[in-house]
Amino acid sequence: MQQEYVGVNSVQNLEGVLSRHNPNSIFLVTGGASYELSGAKSAVEPLLSGFRITRFSDFEVNPKLTDIERGIDIFREADCDLVIAIGGGSVMDVAKSINVLAANDGKPEDYINKKATIENRGKVLVGIPTTSGSGSEATKFAVIYIDKTKYSLEHELVLPDYAIVDPQLTVSLPKGITASTGMDALSQAVESYWCVNSNDESKDYAREAIKLVMGNLSDAVNNPSEVSREAMARAAHLAGKAINISKTTASHAISYPITSYFSIPHGHAVALTVGQMFVYNSGVSEQDVLDQRGVEYVKNIIDEITALLGAEDPQEASKIIADLMDEIGLATKLREVGIKAQEDIDIIVRNGFNPDRVKNNPRELTEEALRVILEGIR
Repeated sequence: MQQEYVGVNSVQNLEGVLSRHNPNSIFLVTGGASYELSGAKSAVEPLLSGFRITRFSDFEVNPKLTDIERGIDIFREADCDLVIAIGGGSVMDVAKSINVLAANDGKPEDYINKKATIENRGKVLVGIPTTSGSGSEATKFAVIYIDKTKYSLEHELVLPDYAIVDPQLTVSLPKGITASTGMDALSQAVESYWCVNSNDESKDYAREAIKLVMGNLSDAVNNPSEVSREAMARAAHLAGKAINISKTTASHAISYPITSYFSIPHGHAVALTVGQMFVYNSGVSEQDVLDQRGVEYVKNIIDEITALLGAEDPQEASKIIADLMDEIGLATKLREVGIKAQEDIDIIVRNGFNPDRVKNNPRELTEEALRVILEGIR
């Protein structure tokens, strides 16, 4: 079970964690400039004084297998016995991957490709997010890219032992990152809610996350306050807890080539199609329903999410999402982010069918349907 500390000044709980485990050597995974700019450095350095620290920050925003392999070598050589990840989703993914893969003797690629099974637990891992979006501190997944293809390392042992979610570390986030990561949290919550793997617990987390995002994201971007920052930090963490149970669905699958081929930030890439998927999933029928709970169940779920967004029907829900994106400065059309040509659409379609995500969607997504969805936002 993960131990959580959520709220203003919760970063101070790191002192108690370190006292409890008394590590000889700490592997500290951070972003580059964000570590200092977020205030994380000044908040945690006093707590880390006296410990031997190996810092690792040499990796790409969408971490590659080579980044992970390099980190594993450094981690093993330093003989660290506790890991702290401080940063956004990529930082969490890198730390989670290195920690668990370094404890297992096979080739990292084999675990990522599911050719080998993770058997050994890594060291104690503490996740401290400095963005309000990925919720990665609350999940058993880690995203790794191999040759522009996104893979998900998944195992119960990937989940951090501790999550420390302190909204103060998000205060200095630029508008664009606040907007994109906030839409990631909303997309995760919405997708989790309609996912075929959802249950009452995941829907409770997702429901609360949706309410928090809808009530606070615009303020967090355009008029940030302690209240809106804390609400978004909680929303992201809850959305992470939701997808940790249910996983994500089609919009996440479609987002990966948009990010890897066109360099659109992950949260923005996902949000581009969530509104369209609302309308698409609402058209579910006996012929294409993937949720074993049936067509009526799926339609009721879509109605519930629609109401949570303050909409009358899926079409209005889609418009509300687009309006929110406009309000926080995110483009809603593919052409506005440089995806204009037919060949661009072909790339997304060719690479947007991650089977683990698409099969989780409540309605079967065909290539033809995906083309219609993409043309609708081009």
